Amino acid sequence: MVSIGSPDGPRRGAVELMRLLRTLIVLVVLGAAAAASLAWWWLDRPLPLASSTVELSIETGASPREVANAWVRAGIRVPAIVLYEWFRWSGDAKRIRAGSYVVGPEITPRQLLAKMVQGDESFERVRLLEGWTLRQFRAELARAPHLKQTTASLSEAELMAAMGVPDLRAEGRFFPDTYMYSRGVSDLTVLRRAFATMQERLNAAWAERQPDLPLKSADDALTLASIVEKETGRPADRGLIAGVFINRLRVGMPLQTDPTVIYGLGESFDGNLRRRDLVADGPYNTYLRGGLPPTPIAMPSLAAIRATVRPDSTRALYFVARGDGTSVFSESLADHNRAVNQYQRKGGR
Repeated sequence: MVSIGSPDGPRRGAVELMRLLRTLIVLVVLGAAAAASLAWWWLDRPLPLASSTVELSIETGASPREVANAWVRAGIRVPAIVLYEWFRWSGDAKRIRAGSYVVGPEITPRQLLAKMVQGDESFERVRLLEGWTLRQFRAELARAPHLKQTTASLSEAELMAAMGVPDLRAEGRFFPDTYMYSRGVSDLTVLRRAFATMQERLNAAWAERQPDLPLKSADDALTLASIVEKETGRPADRGLIAGVFINRLRVGMPLQTDPTVIYGLGESFDGNLRRRDLVADGPYNTYLRGGLPPTPIAMPSLAAIRATVRPDSTRALYFVARGDGTSVFSESLADHNRAVNQYQRKGGR
């Protein structure tokens, strides 16, 4: 006789299995919830840093994984895979922007990603002053923090070739201003912006020039504006100074301006302009040569350019500095000589 087992055995086994599965599911859910809670907590906790600030320049085309690795190398003390997975999981990994970033001790993973997605870069600035020469511009760029130096070995001709105008002289061609830049960009980038700005401002001013100026081109205006810039001690006198030089050009009188002679002396100028300098012939000696010098002698401001193309109406042919930043303007040589005698004794020009 065959004995058949009770059906309660298999049934109890199935019930136990179901209970075990439910328990495992609960544990998995609880574990996932705990992990999610931990991850959420981590996203809003400050990241550990190797120093008080961490800097990173992200190049165009860098992948999210490369960005995560770069942050860790720079000084964020977490596993790179953790940062990468956060970038990927957020859905914003492909929106990370190239640029220069600086983070401090309170930065969280959430804030770090937001900074890169928003392009919240760290900028430096360099101030290039009106009246400076190209040599002074380049020296200031060489001192600028976090600016990649790429033009130090370039001649002026090579520099202008990089601007796309190899036949143009460099002096006067870069607009004086304060320039913001991302850390790690090149000095050539700043110079290209300064060059483009000068071209734009000069052309706009030239288009609004007074009629019948004794200037043939915008380049002539730039050259004269550089002289006006160097001769102006008080902004209110700028238009009159431009008017004097325009009057001299109209009547064929030499410009007779010290700054051009000083520029022609170059680095040999020791701060004292002597009579022998004024009588030594050279392309920038506007006492001996008529018309404009061959190039600008400095980087003029927009105000100097505007004054040059729209000078004040005046009959004056002469001016002399009082020594306090202002000038005395004269229509005749006799009046001018009296002003020179008066104010030179007080330390004027």
